[in-house]
Amino acid sequence: MIRNRLKENLKEAMKSKDKRKLSTLRLIKATLQDRDIAARERDSEEGIGDDEILQMLTTMVRQRRDSITAYEGGGRVDLAEAEQEEIDIISEFLPRQFDDTETEQAVKDIIAEISAEGLKDMGKTMGALKGKYAGRMDFSKASAFVKSTLGA
Repeated sequence: MIRNRLKENLKEAMKSKDKRKLSTLRLIKATLQDRDIAARERDSEEGIGDDEILQMLTTMVRQRRDSITAYEGGGRVDLAEAEQEEIDIISEFLPRQFDDTETEQAVKDIIAEISAEGLKDMGKTMGALKGKYAGRMDFSKASAFVKSTLGA
């Protein structure tokens, strides 16, 4: 499903001659092809699935957010703006992201669901969150919520 949307958006960007969108979509496609090749080496004929694509896109967004912080710290607002434009393009393929309240509620639900009792269950809790909410939340924020909830 995501692959089809990527292909269609790539065609539209070529037709509209939107250079930023075209270059970003080509970058996504190249990264996806790299992941597919790596998956084939592990005996997966079809490449990676939508869940892994969502994780890949989330990683790409996080990398750009880190770059924005660095660029703004270095006074390069123009480069920070370019990175934000790429984030906006990549985010079109991601489901709506949870806000802090929704993330905190999801953490509480998973903790109750798997009966996590302390920090020793943090890995199990994060694994369950990633399995159920891939691409829909910031897992660094979720990790802080898990730690504060299980550590209490």
